[in-house]
Amino acid sequence: MTMNRRISLFLISCLFPVPFLAQKATAPMLTLSKSQSKINLGVKGGFNSSMFFTDEFRIGSETVRGLQNNYKVGYFGAFFLRFNLKQHHFIQPEFSYNVSKGSVSVQNNIENSSILPGEALIKNTITSVNIPLLYGYKFVDAAPYGMSFFIGPQVAWTWKEQTSHEFTGFYQQDILEQIHPFNYSTVIGLAVNVSNIFFDFRYEIGLHNLTKSVIYNQAQTESPYNEMDISLKYRRNVMSFSVGVMF
Repeated sequence: MTMNRRISLFLISCLFPVPFLAQKATAPMLTLSKSQSKINLGVKGGFNSSMFFTDEFRIGSETVRGLQNNYKVGYFGAFFLRFNLKQHHFIQPEFSYNVSKGSVSVQNNIENSSILPGEALIKNTITSVNIPLLYGYKFVDAAPYGMSFFIGPQVAWTWKEQTSHEFTGFYQQDILEQIHPFNYSTVIGLAVNVSNIFFDFRYEIGLHNLTKSVIYNQAQTESPYNEMDISLKYRRNVMSFSVGVMF
């Protein structure tokens, strides 16, 4: 090998291996961080529909009959962290702001004639901060598509100042319902994703009675209805749909 050729090879080896080595070192790292991220951050927003299941509704000693649940659309926004575990498992804590609406109507029938003047209605708007802790399993994980099942407990703190209950069609005047500040439920759902865009379908099952007490203005209520206590116990289940993005 001549001296000129040796010098040429030396110069080529000095100039060109650097970018080639950089590409080889960088490419696997990018692939690894994308496919095996330990933590993902996500945001989402959507709509909900609340269902109030009444366990007990009494005025005085009489049970109110002919209750009908009416669905109304609410909305929510949330962000979450997903901690990816091995073999398609993950843990996902969330923090969401929720406005849920619903109503319960009371039919005008003979059974209610002694305690109600006619048809009655209870309208609810509940604003809450919900914190679920979900366990999930990805049973489809073939990029860019995925599908996962999740389940877990949820605690909700009710924002009292942004929550309202409206009672109409009752003899009792200025009825005021107070609900428990903390409510607990179980969340179960399914998520479908295309790349980093996902669609979330879930159902929240209320685990206990929402109502703490029901009072009214006895001075403004005519006799004998001003001597009747109101007892109301119902649970709230919520069905929701959301669209979000995960980073």
